[in-house]
Amino acid sequence: MFPDIYAARDKADNVIIVTIDGLRWQEVFNGADPSLISADSTSGGIPKGLIFATRKDFITDRNEDNRKKLMAFVWGEMAQKGQIIGNRNIGSKCFVTNKAKVSYPGYNELLTGIPDPDIVTNKVIPNHNVTVLEWLNNKPYYTGKVTAAAAWNVFTAILNEKRSMLPLFVTGQHSNIGSASRDILKLEQLMDEIPGISESENYDAFVYHAAIDQINTMQPKVMLIAFGEPDEWAHQRRYDQYLQSIKRCDMFIKKIWEHVQSIPQYRGRTTLIVTPDHGRGATHLDWTGHGVKIDRSEETWMVLLGVAIPPLGERTHFEDIHQAQIAATIAELLGEDYRADFPRAEKSILSVIKER
Repeated sequence: MFPDIYAARDKADNVIIVTIDGLRWQEVFNGADPSLISADSTSGGIPKGLIFATRKDFITDRNEDNRKKLMAFVWGEMAQKGQIIGNRNIGSKCFVTNKAKVSYPGYNELLTGIPDPDIVTNKVIPNHNVTVLEWLNNKPYYTGKVTAAAAWNVFTAILNEKRSMLPLFVTGQHSNIGSASRDILKLEQLMDEIPGISESENYDAFVYHAAIDQINTMQPKVMLIAFGEPDEWAHQRRYDQYLQSIKRCDMFIKKIWEHVQSIPQYRGRTTLIVTPDHGRGATHLDWTGHGVKIDRSEETWMVLLGVAIPPLGERTHFEDIHQAQIAATIAELLGEDYRADFPRAEKSILSVIKER
């Protein structure tokens, strides 16, 4: 469907980073867990009337087919023409190194390359660290060409919107007429009219449409797209909604990738990275949570497609990868050296993923 010329280039002109909040590696690599498709309030928490439909939507006789039913684009395109890392069943490990194992610390680690011991909660405090997005935006070549769209409104603090001056779309924002496109203003109106999943987060469809608008109106060279529904539904112990939201995220990623491949600026010149901010518990009781007290919620994954990513597929017996390595990887993909200014940041993974 898409060009097979990506790996022939050493440098990308554009990088798109997609995060899916709290999506476990277990579902990514195994598909839906049949034992969690249950009405038990201590397990899957699915209404009895939806059990049959959920099984029909997500369960087959093989894990390989289950994971494709859940994330058709990730497995049908990204893992085929790029690389996917984090299947612990076959010796590939990816994890966060911050001790908190919750969202703000996870996004800070991912975007700065350094786990910060002072960031241990999700409190809405402006980030004193400079993210790779802000760092790039401060370079003349990228100024005004770095954008973000996020479901969780805490991203105003994570990206330190006031200091970084990054164009950011988040839940609950209200732009002045003339300061945003007609489509963004309409999305903001709809968010006011449609109750969100929580006070801080609305549906991922808003993020998808905002990202498409940013591509069309701003032509960013670097963009962050942060989906959030899977984490929200997991916390509410609704395994059916958790699965459906993952499937939608996969569909949105597919549409975004197809859209940018229809634009000359991006076609064959872009790298896509998809990853979560943290993992979740691994048992029936604690799959809904994550954090210091939840064992194995540091376990994550990532998938990469595009320029400078050799098509080596699902990696096995692979070097351990940290979420903190993503910041330097984003910069190196663009031919920039983030660690020259932030030497404590973890190294890029580009040299590692080129090894067979």
